[in-house]
Amino acid sequence: MTQLDARPQAGDTVRGSAPADGGEGDVGGVGGVRGKGLGGNSVGLMGSAVIGVSTVAPVYCLTSTLGSTAGEVGVQMPAVFLAGFLPMLLVAFAYRELNKVMPDCGTSFTWTVKAFGPRVGWMCGWGLVIATIIVLSNLAGVATSYFWLLAGEITGSASVAALDDSKPVHILTCLALIAVATAISYRGMTATKGIQYALVGLQLVVLALFVTMALNKAGGGADFATSLDFSWSWLNPFAVQSFAAFTAGLSLSIFMFWGWDACLTANEETTGSEKTPGRAALIAMVVLVGSYLATGVAAQMAVGSGTSGLGLANPDTSDNVFAALAGPVMGPGLGVLLFLAVLASAAASLQTTFIPVARTVLAMSAYEAMPASYAKVHPRFRTPGRATITAGVGTGVFYTVMTLVSEHVLVDTIYALGLMICFYYALTAFACAWYFRAELTRSARDLVFKGLFPVLGGALLAAVFAKTLYDMWDPAYGSGSSVLGVGSVFVIGVGLLLLGVVLMAVMERRSPAFFRGEVLTKETPALVVQD
Repeated sequence: MTQLDARPQAGDTVRGSAPADGGEGDVGGVGGVRGKGLGGNSVGLMGSAVIGVSTVAPVYCLTSTLGSTAGEVGVQMPAVFLAGFLPMLLVAFAYRELNKVMPDCGTSFTWTVKAFGPRVGWMCGWGLVIATIIVLSNLAGVATSYFWLLAGEITGSASVAALDDSKPVHILTCLALIAVATAISYRGMTATKGIQYALVGLQLVVLALFVTMALNKAGGGADFATSLDFSWSWLNPFAVQSFAAFTAGLSLSIFMFWGWDACLTANEETTGSEKTPGRAALIAMVVLVGSYLATGVAAQMAVGSGTSGLGLANPDTSDNVFAALAGPVMGPGLGVLLFLAVLASAAASLQTTFIPVARTVLAMSAYEAMPASYAKVHPRFRTPGRATITAGVGTGVFYTVMTLVSEHVLVDTIYALGLMICFYYALTAFACAWYFRAELTRSARDLVFKGLFPVLGGALLAAVFAKTLYDMWDPAYGSGSSVLGVGSVFVIGVGLLLLGVVLMAVMERRSPAFFRGEVLTKETPALVVQD
């Protein structure tokens, strides 16, 4: 046996890593990193990439964000998509490098603890958990609305589509969808993967069909009088009319890429856990940016980005552009496919989004940062059963209460989501550079991928975080409501982060060993590896 540097090399066997057969693993290992009993080798490269794409929900993101982005930046919408892709790509390199040495399902939580200590790590984990709960609630609501919209289209009955306007019907349907998604996630990665292939495949095929038909319709007919000829200037972010418009569009674009890190939270269940999840994340990012650019350019060529007619920025349709474009672009027959794709997108993402929140909670519990009961893994399915069910129940309760109390609060909670996303992504990116700080001068590759790219990505997201925080103070941000003259989005966003501080203080009293750094060490000790 030989004492080596703290990072495992290719072919090394590291104590404390999750065993391939899904066993319990050693306690200890790399500074306290532990196996958690998840089912190993359940997902390959393609399955992991599909999970990443599904969690982002590309069709849902496009229908809800194309119009808003066009309203902010006009024809520079494709350029802003590329600008939002850049920090996410840079952060993805940080995730890849950290995952190579610590393929732990706690991802951001575990890595920031190792880099910055238990308190920063706990808050990073909290940011991921609360962001995911917010997204789950929103996805469930969108899936419910499109379920009844599609039912109305299929039956040709406006009264069926109008059932979504009934709060009791809407809430019950929403709870049923959450229950189904929870049950599928509870049964493990194999069940999740099979359903995702079909749902993601449907989304990409329908998007390709929409792009093709939109390009064919560009410049033809009265409905497409606002169509535009393609220009390479659409890809120039410096052509945006103002910095304020650019940052607003960038915030929307960043939201459109959020969720790819689900690939990494399934790392202990992935074949080749050190390398496969990072590669899958990069594949998912490329598929997403390609889909967004193709759809954005095609839609803009077909109907333009103006505020009249079918223009993408028309305030009457900008919050759901596919509902407005489905019939004119694809015809009444094929247009139903677009509704089906949005429903499939929201439903697929609703299911896979349980992966990161359940596994982050599992890791936090396994390392004694949360109650021990959440560390239980189902003996048959090898999934974090209790954490998954708790996330499902929490999502259902949260959405029901917000819908009954105030839909304005629910809308503002969704607007506050961007704050959480930038918070934990930026922390993880900075954690990568700090964790590998001793290696940055070892080679040009280490300097770029472990230092330069993560720091640049983290800095960009930190800047968006600060700008969003500033904008949220204005009561006009979000639904327009306020609390004592302060925008309610600001109150909700900062309040949720402060709630994390309170919960962390409670856990510190219950589990002092973790917060003393005795469970996951901040240092990077030498590993014991086999010759």
